[in-house]
Amino acid sequence: MNGITRGYLLGLVGVAIFSLTLPLTRIAVQELNPLFLSIGRTVLAAAIALPVLLLSRQPWPALADLRLLLVTAAGVVFGFPVLSAIAMHSVPASHGGVVLGALPLATAAMSTVFAGERPSRAFWFWSAAGSLAVIVFALWDGGLSLQRGDLLLLGALLAAAAGYAAGGTLSRKLGGWQVICWTLVIALPLTLPLTLILMPAQPLAMPAFAWGCFLYLAVMSQLVGFFAWNAGLATGGVAKVGQVQLLQTFLTLAAAAVINGEPLTWRTCGFAVLVAACVWFGRKAQVRRN
Repeated sequence: MNGITRGYLLGLVGVAIFSLTLPLTRIAVQELNPLFLSIGRTVLAAAIALPVLLLSRQPWPALADLRLLLVTAAGVVFGFPVLSAIAMHSVPASHGGVVLGALPLATAAMSTVFAGERPSRAFWFWSAAGSLAVIVFALWDGGLSLQRGDLLLLGALLAAAAGYAAGGTLSRKLGGWQVICWTLVIALPLTLPLTLILMPAQPLAMPAFAWGCFLYLAVMSQLVGFFAWNAGLATGGVAKVGQVQLLQTFLTLAAAAVINGEPLTWRTCGFAVLVAACVWFGRKAQVRRN
């Protein structure tokens, strides 16, 4: 198995885990403060990450790595969790999953900034085609109108793209799981006080299903998913493996149908096939690394 194929498989594992994020967030914000949900989940993930780093005796990141760690933290610890959680108050999880379908194109653009990658024209064509298909689906499915939460989702998209590109780039040096662990740990001086302030006054009064969603978002979406995702980006390239995110839209739609009872139509399935084809052809296009 070559590096690119291994990168795609690791990326697919990460995407499968991430695909449940919006549906479970949609459920959890009905009971938990969106800010507590989004920041608190990173603290629980850090509580797991720190002992893992210490027990495995990982060396501290070099000062030169701090910039990329901070960009990663800004994107995947603060930006995406906070903005997407707030957005889930006003838009369905299925709609959010479609809007975030443009994330691969944004990640590819960020890869030119952080990873020094230079995708070919063929790559940009298939990436843009896949993203255009998702945008057409979003407008068609939404009755040719955008929702109020779309601006929040756009901000979440840009934050995630920057965090993915920076984290994937740094994973080539530090390792995929090490990057997300260090990212969570360096954010603790901000995330821990905020979590204590935002914590529900009576935690035990919150429904068990809300805490179950919180647990998945902390352990899987915020930690384990990034183990596979960062490793995939480092192995196969940020721009190329980032295209696997096009499939996340449709995995999220399927999850929203099961978890949130949101409808899954033949139109959705048709667009899923179209987007999958764009990912496949984009996989064969050239991406140069500086």
